[in-house]
Amino acid sequence: MTAVTEAPPPLAPTTPGKKPPRRRGRLTPYWLLLPGMLWLVVFFALPMIYQASTSVQQGSLEEGYKVTWHFVTYWDALSEYWPQFLRSVMYAASATVLCLLLGYPLAYLIAFRAGRWRNLIMILVIAPFFTSFLIRTLAWKTILADGGPVVGALNALHVLDVTNWLGWTAGDRVLATPLAVVCGLTYNFLPFMILPLYTSLERIDGRLHEAAGDLYARPWTTFRKVTFPLSMPGVVSGTLLTFIPAAGDYVNAELLGSTDTRMIGNVIQTQFLRILDYPTAAALSFILMAAILLMVTIYIRKSGTEDLV
Repeated sequence: MTAVTEAPPPLAPTTPGKKPPRRRGRLTPYWLLLPGMLWLVVFFALPMIYQASTSVQQGSLEEGYKVTWHFVTYWDALSEYWPQFLRSVMYAASATVLCLLLGYPLAYLIAFRAGRWRNLIMILVIAPFFTSFLIRTLAWKTILADGGPVVGALNALHVLDVTNWLGWTAGDRVLATPLAVVCGLTYNFLPFMILPLYTSLERIDGRLHEAAGDLYARPWTTFRKVTFPLSMPGVVSGTLLTFIPAAGDYVNAELLGSTDTRMIGNVIQTQFLRILDYPTAAALSFILMAAILLMVTIYIRKSGTEDLV
């Protein structure tokens, strides 16, 4: 006997070229991104384009400015104000190093040794944010006042002798010197160093420290081989968050420094608000941005880490 099987029913004809129906909600992520993108375009991209056009203009405030593609403004600005550029980089780098030296031990303490005091210490770290940046900087004029306890202690410890030799202070005076400006930068941007370091250190698995101890590694060896390499994302993030705003800062140099400690931010402010030389001010801003972008790119590549906190 032969088995008789029924043929399968014919498939329904399909319309060639007909696209499948669009899934519901596929555009939702783009709609959520739209407000942020509009914000960046209106308050970042458009001002940048406007400043770029201003930097190549010629004219005056009375007669008006016209775009003449006068790129010589960049060379003139750089050749005249290069000392302020170097000074800004030096002050920002010094403050960044000091923030790292002060912030890493504190972040390590919070992450591994603080225990129940962790939240309290974290509140103390971010407490400066509760007051104005201007008020915090003005407070340092009182702290570093001539004849005050800080200057007296530095004199007693002969620290000012060393800073005088380095050219960071003048005699028994700390205010209106490079040391005062760097102290202000360090204090104001220290939380930006501590927070990324703490986040990076807290993510380290404690079993790695135990494994290093089981292999008879000393504490310093454990820190050098395990802790510090794993905290490099926090180090890179903290140094960037400290160096970038410090290089363009002008408040600390204005309030704690003198004419000999002017940074490039002070020059840009003067060009924009006092001299009213808008093309030069815009050119200086773009030179500063390009220099920082170049340094940051080289630093990230040399740091050997792509995982930033």
